[in-house]
Amino acid sequence: MLVNAITGNRRISYHRCITQLYFFVCFGGSESLLLAAMAYDRYMAICNPFHYHIIMNKTFRLGFVSGCCVCGLLNATFHTFMTLKLTFWGDYHINQFFCDILPMLEAACSDIHSSQMLLKVATVFFGMSPFLLVMNSYIHIISTIIEIRSLEGRQKVFSTCSSHITVVIIFYITGIFNYNSPSSGGSFIIVQVSSFLYGVLSPLLNPIIYCL
Repeated sequence: MLVNAITGNRRISYHRCITQLYFFVCFGGSESLLLAAMAYDRYMAICNPFHYHIIMNKTFRLGFVSGCCVCGLLNATFHTFMTLKLTFWGDYHINQFFCDILPMLEAACSDIHSSQMLLKVATVFFGMSPFLLVMNSYIHIISTIIEIRSLEGRQKVFSTCSSHITVVIIFYITGIFNYNSPSSGGSFIIVQVSSFLYGVLSPLLNPIIYCL
């Protein structure tokens, strides 16, 4: 993507496009689940501090993270396999600045019903479900923060969650909108902006947000 932007050459080979799609879907799905895992970690630390080190032990955390990564790999494998089964005729134009699932489906000349169904299932599992889990965790966290009498104590507890909730808002809202847009190919400018926020701005801001 960076090479295309710097050189001005917008062409990409089919296999490179598929490779780009695989890694984008893999890391995107893994991050979605990891953000939910981080929300659960903050919930345990703030709402159940006395049981935190017992439940969130090293083995549990390792299994948690490994499970998120494996699910991301499986999701990317399924989507890539379904995309490889599609038929494309000659040179085709993708209305996007990187190879993503929806633009590839639009460019296909074969039946995309199975791929669309897989995308809907993945959106629920990797998008809506983790987002609801995060929101549920933060409802309990906020309730606990409100019960803290000391203003300094409330600020200290909230500061541990502020970076995470900022990333969550940017990542999930843009991601869910991007994959549930009214136009499945992103011909509207607002969908392209959403794709930019989801695919570029969120990863770019992550180091800054977490460091602050």
